[in-house]
Amino acid sequence: LWCLGEFTLNQLVYENKSFAIQQVEVQTDGVISPDQLRRWSGVRPGQNLLALKLEDVKRDLELQAMIESVSVERILPGTLRLRITEREPVAQVLVPMQRAGGGFDLKTFQIDENGYVMLPLDPRQRAAPPAQADDQLPQIFGIQNELQPGRKLDSPQVQAALKWIGAFESSEMANLVELKRIDVVSPEVLIVTTGQGSEVTFGLNNFDQQLLRWQKIHEECARSN
Repeated sequence: LWCLGEFTLNQLVYENKSFAIQQVEVQTDGVISPDQLRRWSGVRPGQNLLALKLEDVKRDLELQAMIESVSVERILPGTLRLRITEREPVAQVLVPMQRAGGGFDLKTFQIDENGYVMLPLDPRQRAAPPAQADDQLPQIFGIQNELQPGRKLDSPQVQAALKWIGAFESSEMANLVELKRIDVVSPEVLIVTTGQGSEVTFGLNNFDQQLLRWQKIHEECARSN
């Protein structure tokens, strides 16, 4: 009876061509192309939709550092729906890497607002060009941790720098100056360098108040040339 039940289940369900995957529907909130997301999912047209292990598809996609979370859903008879939440880089770190023939190259890592490390997307993996060029992201300098894609940086200084970037982007100063670099070497302060050549020191909290003070000083200096 058990063997007969297993045989019947395979014939009617898991090997039934009526449940073959005809379409992988991709919905994403970011810039990764749907074709690239389908490749990362490992799902092939013609696979049985009911036999597919959704947790494996979710795991394979979330192993990609650029992806924050994934929802996988079966739509009978032959559609698999993927909903993707991507990580958006807000800063970059340049790490010197030794070349085989001598000398060094700078390797770029990107960091999202929560501190997760990513490698820049290959242009061929994008559905649309980035709103901001990678080399225009502010650089965080002085990170001591070894950077690995998919890992989170929990350093208090790095986390403070990321929160400062968020506060800066929401402030009036974002319209007045260009953010170039944040130095996190000191355990007590952030040293911010702008594209206009200013160097400003910030404490690790009360960012809105400090940014407002910076704005008032900037406006007063502009009035007096």
